[in-house]
Amino acid sequence: MQGYVVRRLLGVIPMVFLVSLVLFFALRLVPGGPLAVYTRGNVDPAAIEVLREKLGLNRPLIEQYLAWLGPATQGDLGFSFRTNRPVMDEIIARIPATFLLMGTTFVLVVIVAVWLGTYSARRQHSRADIGLTTISFAGAAMPVFWLGMLLILLNATIRNPATGKPFLPIGGISTPGQPFSIPDLIAHMILPVICLGLGWVSWYSRYVRSSMLDVIHLDYVRTARAKGLRERTVIYKHALKNASLPLITLIALDLPYLFAGALFVEIIFSWPGLGNFFYFSTVNRDYSIMMGIVVFIAVFVIVGNLVADVAYSYLDPRVRYGQR
Repeated sequence: MQGYVVRRLLGVIPMVFLVSLVLFFALRLVPGGPLAVYTRGNVDPAAIEVLREKLGLNRPLIEQYLAWLGPATQGDLGFSFRTNRPVMDEIIARIPATFLLMGTTFVLVVIVAVWLGTYSARRQHSRADIGLTTISFAGAAMPVFWLGMLLILLNATIRNPATGKPFLPIGGISTPGQPFSIPDLIAHMILPVICLGLGWVSWYSRYVRSSMLDVIHLDYVRTARAKGLRERTVIYKHALKNASLPLITLIALDLPYLFAGALFVEIIFSWPGLGNFFYFSTVNRDYSIMMGIVVFIAVFVIVGNLVADVAYSYLDPRVRYGQR
């Protein structure tokens, strides 16, 4: 097991290098350039050239990349063109909010999807199964931005009779002017979590249902039942372990899409995370921030795939034995 993990870790290093190389050149080739924001007003062209030379933007792209790569390996991603603050400081300041939203959504999605998928598989072709299938298709078909606006509209329309205000806040992470409290945080998270997680619950519950239907009729499951084990033990201890293997791979591959959904959700609900910050950095063409956030996301996705591979090899030892 340790040898398999070490081999996978060594494979991550060249992958991160290649991803950073491609992303750097792709962002630098975007029309406009990092200094486009200064050309919108009556700025002296000579001053722009001085700034271009100061930032090293007049050098060849490969030299710019190497100049960026050296400090980046030590955690220095440069400075924001707009705020003149270190990129790493800007990212670190917003990571907790994004991870709080994504982590909460991820945990709830997995729990709800596994339960719904297992419940639906155990009652195949029943009314409950047909109803959950219909709801799942409807939830999977809803775009995140449309669902977010619909939730805001419904929340604004259906008001609390006692106060005359909406039941839930529609933006931010806390109520301005009030001290931090867990109930207030939960109230602000309900709509973003529902908006971000509904589609994933719909998709994952269908995958769990399909995998469970393939597993619960196998010989080892029938043998477990023949031994007199409780049906709950047979399903959740024996069948679900093997049925969850495709879901683990799917979750790892879907991490970039989860962040993409979080980007829209953070914009819609004014959530102060990386997605919202990335949007405003893109609008202002703050290339240092854009590069730092994209590289951070890429590393996060690669590490997520690594964790998924390790978890997959733990659940199915044939994976690690087959690569010796």
